[in-house]
Amino acid sequence: MKQLRLKVLAGLFAVAGVLSWGGARLWEAFGTLPSVPLAAPIVLAVIAVVLTATALSLRSRLRAQRERRPDAKGVEPLMAARAVVFGQASALVAALVSGMYGGTGVFLLGSLDIPARRDQAIYAGFSVLAGFAVIAAAIFLERVCKLPEDDDEAPTRA
Repeated sequence: MKQLRLKVLAGLFAVAGVLSWGGARLWEAFGTLPSVPLAAPIVLAVIAVVLTATALSLRSRLRAQRERRPDAKGVEPLMAARAVVFGQASALVAALVSGMYGGTGVFLLGSLDIPARRDQAIYAGFSVLAGFAVIAAAIFLERVCKLPEDDDEAPTRA
C-alpha cells in the first residue's frame, strides 16, 4: 500500500479550489449561488475525530503488543489495513471537499458586506480547516500503522 503524498493532496485541493471558484462565478452570473451547509464543517470535524481516535487506539494497542504486556490485545493486520485505507480515502475526499469550499469561500470574500454571504464565507472557512484536520488525522493514522523498517539486509545467494 502506498503512502499518502502531500503533493497529491495539495494538487487536489488546488484544482478543486480553482474549479469551484470558477464555478461559483459562473453560477452567480446565471442565478443564485447554492449555500454552504452548516453541516459541512461539522461532518468533516467528526471524521477527523474518528480518525484520530482510531489512530490513538491502534497506537496504544501496538505499543502494548510490542512491549509484550500480558494483557495486550493484538491488532489484526487486516483491521490495521482497513483503517489505513479509510484514512487515505478520507484524506483524498477531504482535500477535494476543502478545495471546493475554499474556492467558494474565496469567491464569497468579495461580498462580505452582505450578512448571509458573510455567514457562508465563515462556514466555508471552517470547512477548509476541518478538512485539513481530516488530512492531518489520516496522515497520523497512516504513520501509526506503518510497519517498522527491516534493518536486516536480504540474504544473498552465492
